[in-house]
Amino acid sequence: MAGKGIQDLVGQVMIDKEFLADLVSDPARVLAGFELTADERAAIMHALGSTARVSDRERARALQNVMLKRWAT
Repeated sequence: MAGKGIQDLVGQVMIDKEFLADLVSDPARVLAGFELTADERAAIMHALGSTARVSDRERARALQNVMLKRWAT
């Protein structure tokens, strides 16, 4: 995965439920395989952290929403 950027990450999150689950459960490990700016990484981590008191499914949905709004347009 090295060399991939935010567009690749967003695409994979939107189509691969297993990848999304891995990202929610261990974001540091998954994000290590992507070349992201500090702002991109911070936005993803913020989206995951801001929903820490909800289920992983809800965290995944929140992350997808952030990604769609911020990078998929």
